[in-house]
Amino acid sequence: MTTFPWLPVLLVAPLVGATAVMLLPKTSDKLAKQVGLVVSLVVLGLTIAMALNFDAATGDRFQFAVSTPWISQFGVNFALGVDGIALVLVALSTTLVPIVLLAGWHDADDSRGTVRGYVALILTLEAAMIGVFAATDVFLFYVFFEAMLVPVYFLIGRYGGPRRNYAAVKFFLYSLFGGLLMLASLIGLYVVSGDILGTGSFDFTTLASMAIDPGTQKWLFAGFFIAFAIKAPLVPFHTWLPDAAAEATPGTAVLLVGVLDKVGTFGMLRYCLELFPDASRWATPLVIVLAVVGIIYGALLAIGQTDIKRLIAYTSVSHFGFIALGIFVMTTQGQSGSALYMVNHGFSTAALFIIGGFLISRRGSKLIADFGGVQKVAPILAGTFLVAGMSSLALPGLSSFVSEFLVLVGTFERYTWVGVIASLGIVLAALYILLMYQRTMTGPTPDIVAEKVHDLTGREIFAVVPLLVVILVLGFYPKPVLDVINPAVDRVMHAVNATDPAPSVAPVAEGTAK
Repeated sequence: MTTFPWLPVLLVAPLVGATAVMLLPKTSDKLAKQVGLVVSLVVLGLTIAMALNFDAATGDRFQFAVSTPWISQFGVNFALGVDGIALVLVALSTTLVPIVLLAGWHDADDSRGTVRGYVALILTLEAAMIGVFAATDVFLFYVFFEAMLVPVYFLIGRYGGPRRNYAAVKFFLYSLFGGLLMLASLIGLYVVSGDILGTGSFDFTTLASMAIDPGTQKWLFAGFFIAFAIKAPLVPFHTWLPDAAAEATPGTAVLLVGVLDKVGTFGMLRYCLELFPDASRWATPLVIVLAVVGIIYGALLAIGQTDIKRLIAYTSVSHFGFIALGIFVMTTQGQSGSALYMVNHGFSTAALFIIGGFLISRRGSKLIADFGGVQKVAPILAGTFLVAGMSSLALPGLSSFVSEFLVLVGTFERYTWVGVIASLGIVLAALYILLMYQRTMTGPTPDIVAEKVHDLTGREIFAVVPLLVVILVLGFYPKPVLDVINPAVDRVMHAVNATDPAPSVAPVAEGTAK
């Protein structure tokens, strides 16, 4: 195993880039974008190099682990490390940032904030996203969890749409409330660890090995789970998302929905299940109900939307219902499908927001009714939007199908009727995606659309193509990602003492007549 400090370098590089961007002259807008893009590509290159050194077959709980004392009085360490699930989410984050910067090259040009500030905030957010997935000290995880709020608040509040202030404050208050609940549970967890171990600890591995009283687990679980349910967002904690996504720039919406929301479902899988296994099993029926309601409710609301960005946001509410469902059905297929779904949803939603953003910026309107016949004047834009939409509705051959299929298989193994109801979300997904495509891309072309809407430029194509390539490749060959994810899922299943249900039909013995 290499001793190169991959994770500290990945964490520091975007912060150094953000500092360099802010030190540029005020008139250096183009240079700021170029520096930000180069830094993000370097971080992506480092992530790829780290991933190539990852050994999925090792028995180590975390790889590339580093730890140094931070707040010694309370046993807090600056500890980083990744398992397979954290690795793919770090890779998702570092892949989307350069795409966002390239696709949103002009997003900050006419805003209240500076271009330098926009690029620096994106890079700062990238560092926080890497940190939150890589932290192996629970207190450090909380610090990164809260730190993400700051750049997102300013990205929405300074660079967003007409209702940006309302959306930014609503996002911040919801997230801050969840963070305070988590902090209370975190303090309680530290006190409990002191009672059990003789000294308080925030080390994840140490905490996960403790036998906490089931009653105490329920209270601690509640604080963590509500914080993660708000971040995910899981119904009924979802109402901040449509406002934030609708008012944010397309690039900010990509990172908000494509990555930050995954912190919620990642937290459920990593922290809720492994730290509080008894409480997780106790809460499973309620979480499954909330997940199924989210699948159906989010899809129905998406069908009724008149705003493109709000429609995409509500589709994500439905998709996060699938992810939460897969986590809490406590089957290998369900949890592997959920972990893969986090990655696939990130890419498909990124494509929808980015291409939808191109469409909105050309027409100057987010309303679906203001479009029509776009495929006649911008066939490449319409074609890429169709592929992204088909991935979102989980068309076979595209990436989301594999993860959604695994979630449903894992659900049917243990809860047949839940699987039947959740499957209705697939039908509803076809409705909201196809209706949106039909209303915007087909039919007569209004004069204003023909005048304003043009096809994708070279830069825009270069930003979108990597997303579509990933969608296609993972649709046909998800094995490399699943091979990385599955050992981590096996550890989670072992931690919650869960096993896959036995087959209901006994295999036919060899030689037995049929």
